Amino acid sequence: MNIKRLLVLAVILCFIAAMSVFSPGQNAVKASFHTEEEIRAFNDHSRAPIDEGDYFLNSFRCSGCHGRDSSGNANVNEAGDDVNLYDHWQPSMMANAARDPLWRAKVSQEITTNPAHSGELQDKCTSCHAPMGRYTKFYHGGGHYTMAEIDGDSLAYDGVSCAGCHTIGPNGLGTMFSGNIPYDTTRKAYGPFPLPETGPMQLYEGYTPTFSLHMDESRVCSPCHTLYTNTADLSGNLTGTSFPEQVTYHEYLNSSFPANSITCQKCHMPRIEDPIIIANGQTGLTPRTPFNQHTFQGANYFMLNLMKENKQALGITVEDWKYDTTLAATSRSLKLQSIDLNLYLDSLTSDTAFFTVKLKNKAGHKFPSGYPSRRAVVQFVALNANNDTVFKSGIFGSDARVNNETPAFEPHYNVIKQSGKSQIYEMVMGDVNGNYTSTLERAAVMLKDNRIPPDGFTSSSSVYDTVAVVGVPASDTDFNIENSTEGSGADYVHYHVPVAAFSGNISAYARMYYQTVPPKFLDEMFALSTAPINTFRDMYNNADKQPFLMQHDSLLNVQLITGIQEQANELFIYPSLTFDGRISIISPTEIKTITVYNAEGKIVLCSPSFLQGGGQGVVILPETSGIYFIVVQTANKSFHRKVLRQ
Repeated sequence: MNIKRLLVLAVILCFIAAMSVFSPGQNAVKASFHTEEEIRAFNDHSRAPIDEGDYFLNSFRCSGCHGRDSSGNANVNEAGDDVNLYDHWQPSMMANAARDPLWRAKVSQEITTNPAHSGELQDKCTSCHAPMGRYTKFYHGGGHYTMAEIDGDSLAYDGVSCAGCHTIGPNGLGTMFSGNIPYDTTRKAYGPFPLPETGPMQLYEGYTPTFSLHMDESRVCSPCHTLYTNTADLSGNLTGTSFPEQVTYHEYLNSSFPANSITCQKCHMPRIEDPIIIANGQTGLTPRTPFNQHTFQGANYFMLNLMKENKQALGITVEDWKYDTTLAATSRSLKLQSIDLNLYLDSLTSDTAFFTVKLKNKAGHKFPSGYPSRRAVVQFVALNANNDTVFKSGIFGSDARVNNETPAFEPHYNVIKQSGKSQIYEMVMGDVNGNYTSTLERAAVMLKDNRIPPDGFTSSSSVYDTVAVVGVPASDTDFNIENSTEGSGADYVHYHVPVAAFSGNISAYARMYYQTVPPKFLDEMFALSTAPINTFRDMYNNADKQPFLMQHDSLLNVQLITGIQEQANELFIYPSLTFDGRISIISPTEIKTITVYNAEGKIVLCSPSFLQGGGQGVVILPETSGIYFIVVQTANKSFHRKVLRQ
C-alpha cells in the first residue's frame, strides 16, 4: 500500500474516531455519513481523493452520495419519489454528449471536408462535448485533443458531467463562448446552496463545496450555448470571419426572461419546492430547497430514442426505464413548454375560406434553437364534408421530407394561398457563394432565420446582430409584432383556402411538427463514407424518423357560403381573430342573448343590448388580450364560438 493511500486511510479512521467525541460543526462529517463498507473501499486507489495536478473526477464518484439512496431517506421528494441527481443525469444528452453518434459523424464530416483544420476542429468540438478530457490535456501541456483520444479517456466519455459543470468558476461567465470554459482549477465544486457541508466531499473526493450564485444563473450555460465557428471557403481556406452556428444564450438575453428572473435551469432542470436531503447516509443534513432536477430536458426526443435503441453499439449501459423517464420529460417539454398553437376562422366569402394559425413561443430563446439542423413545420389541412382534401400544406412523405419543399430552402410565408407551400421555421446556412450548406465550417452567411423569437425579442437589443431575423419580409407585419410593437414572441400564418368548387361544410386542422435531424440536413454528410458516418447512417436509416407532433388545433364543420339562401341558414361569428375587439354576429333567426366568457370561464359580457335587431349583433370584447368564448342563444338553439382578442 503506497504512502498516499495510507495517509488517506489514516485520516478517515482518525476522523471517524473523532466523530464519537464531539458533535459535528457546520463543516464536519456528520455521523453515519459513510458505511464501513464504503470506508474500506478507500483502500482502492480508484476511490482516493483527486490526485495532485488533476481537476476532474468521473461521475460515478458522485453517485455514492448523490445517487439513489437504498434507505429512501435522501434524494427523495415529499411524496417519496426518487429524484436523485445521478440517475436523472445518466440518460440525458449531456451525459452522452461524447457518445452521440450524430455528433461523431458530424465531426468526421467536418474534418474529412477540411482535413487541414482537423486538429482545431476536434479541439472546438470536444471542448463542449468532452470537456473534462479536452481540458485535462489542455492543463497538462496542451496539444490538440482528438476523437481517437476520447475512446481511451473515461473523463471524456463522461460527456458533460458533474465536475464538467460544477467546477466552472464565475469569472468571465457571460463573456466567454465557443467552448472557452472558465474552469476553477483550485478544486472547488460550486453549488447553489449556501453554507454547504464541506467536510465529506473534501475528505472523500478532494473537492471543496462552495456556494456561488452563478450556478443558478443562465450564464453558467453560456460558454457552450453560444458557438461561433470559423468560416472556410470551398477550397478550405479560412476567410478570417466567423459564423454564429448556435447562439441560444444570446437569444435568451434578447427576451423578457432575464428581466423576469427566468433562467435556463428553471425550464431544463425542472424545479421542485420540496425540501430535499441531497446526500445519502447523512442523517443530520439540512434539506435543501428549491431543488433543480437533473433531467436536462429539452427538445431532442429523436436522438434520445435513437441512442436508447442502439445502447449496445454505443457502449451505453443505462437502463431502459431511465431513458423512458427522460423521453417522457422531453415529450412534455416539447408539448407543454415550447409552443402554443391556435387555429382561427377569419372570414368566409363565396369562393374563399380565410384561416389563421397563431404560434406563440413559450421558450426563452428562439424556437427551434440550438444545433442548426433543428426545425419546426406547420401543417395545415382542409377537408370537405366527404373527407376529401381540399387544401394541404406542410405534408411529410414516408421519408420524413416535406413534400414540394424548395431544394435550397422554403421561403418564409405570411400568407399561403395554394397547396404545396409550407411554413418551415429554421435557420439555413450559406457558403461563401451564397449556396445552401450543412457543413459548419463552410457557413459564411445566414440565408434564412425565421425561427419564432422569444417573448420580448427586439431588433433594438444590443445582441441583435448576433441573433438577427433573416428572410422575413417587412410586409409580414405580424411576425413578432402586435399593435405595431415588437416583442410578441408570436407569428401568424394566414391560409386562403379556395372553396368555390365545394358546398356544405369543411373542417380545418393545424399541427406543429418538430424535426431534430431532417433528412435534407444529412444529404451532404451521407455523400461521404467514414466509419463514424456509416455507423450513424445505419442507425438513422433504422430509426423512426417521423417528426414529433407538438401541438394541434381544429375547426370542424365550417359552413361554406355558396349563396344568399345558404348564408341565411347558418349563424356567423366573425372574425375569430380581432385586433380592435369588434365581433360581428349574424343569425338566421332572432338572437335572444349573447354571453361572453373569458378563458377562465368567467362571464365578462352578458346583455341583449348588443343586438342590432332580429338576427344581428355586435360585441366589443374587453381590452385584455386573450381567448374568449361567445355563446349566442336564439329561439331554439345555442351556438358556441372561440375568438382571440389581440
